[in-house]
Amino acid sequence: MPLNIPRNLPAVEALKKENIFVMDDLRASTQDIRPLKVALLNLMPVKIATETDFVRLLSNSPLQVEVDLLKMQTHDSKNTSQEHLATFYKNFEDIRKSNYDGMIITGAPVEMLDFEDVNYWNELTGIMDWAARHVTSTLYICWAAQAGLYYFHGIPKYPLDKKKFGVFKHTLNNPNIPLFRGFDDEFYVPHSRHTELRREDILKVAALNLLSESPEAGVHIVMSRGGREIFITGHSEYSPDTLHTEYLRDLGKNLPIDIPVNYYTDNNPEKEIIVRWRAHAHLMFKNWLNYYVYQSTPYNPKEIEMLGDILV
Repeated sequence: MPLNIPRNLPAVEALKKENIFVMDDLRASTQDIRPLKVALLNLMPVKIATETDFVRLLSNSPLQVEVDLLKMQTHDSKNTSQEHLATFYKNFEDIRKSNYDGMIITGAPVEMLDFEDVNYWNELTGIMDWAARHVTSTLYICWAAQAGLYYFHGIPKYPLDKKKFGVFKHTLNNPNIPLFRGFDDEFYVPHSRHTELRREDILKVAALNLLSESPEAGVHIVMSRGGREIFITGHSEYSPDTLHTEYLRDLGKNLPIDIPVNYYTDNNPEKEIIVRWRAHAHLMFKNWLNYYVYQSTPYNPKEIEMLGDILV
């Protein structure tokens, strides 16, 4: 897999242990190929784990991908070393004049706040406006999906009575679109959130296409502008032990938390984790890179801006 990332990024060694090939920046520079440029705006506190999760999925493609890691300038990260951030991350101002083939905006642990009360909301909305014109296709994940749908389309989020936590079965409303090529009729996705979107709000907006749902977890994937924006409420990128770590964390804080659904063998936290979502996660990201990033990207990146101006 020709993923071009800095050779000393911690994710490299972690993924090599999983037998995933990652091409470092030195080797990639010797190949006469224009890589796809993908920006990863990482809003999660523990950034190294999130980097590794998304790099793992971006690796499953024959396309060469160059990843730029981005952070918020108006928010100080307290859970990742400043050395790591200074070495591997850029601010939005560093890339504002660039165009990207793809972008991923991660979730963030701020869902109980009103959107406007998030301390980096103004910076984030500026980035979302920029992405609409400078990025061929953007994935909005979990809270970012809620934020993007609220900002662009006025879709509200609603508090849940208890945390939606576990691995849930999903179905497709439109199995024939390229994002779902190779998908089974039913597939599993992890969720971990305290708020939800409601299908009736999505269906009221003509510009939105509700692509995937779950009887238990609700709205899953929503698309706009033919895939220029894809909003995903679940966490297909999660590592096998992520929900386990969250479960133990909440127990340790004496927070109300149920055992994650469909996760442990026999629903017993003392037994092994059953990974039900890995294959579809890799397939979805490969389809996104191929059909919505690679095959949709104009040969001249400047055309991305022109197309964005027409479609926004």
